[in-house]
Amino acid sequence: MSTINSFEELDIWKEASEIALNVYSITSIGDLKRDHGLKDQLQRAVVSISNNIAEGFEYDNNKDFIKYLRYAKGSA
Repeated sequence: MSTINSFEELDIWKEASEIALNVYSITSIGDLKRDHGLKDQLQRAVVSISNNIAEGFEYDNNKDFIKYLRYAKGSA
């Protein structure tokens, strides 16, 4: 079993980042493009998911990592 040295190696972080790209694409067209409040909220929430995963990974213990995974889930 290999060791993960960086949060960028986590599949869940990769998926969250891909979702963020999709949300940014979706919110740049149509009615969402013009609804600045909703667009900004969606973009901030989706970026928060991958940011929390990354921040939690940097802690040296599973307890804190799990806490930040819960924060990421809350952003979803």
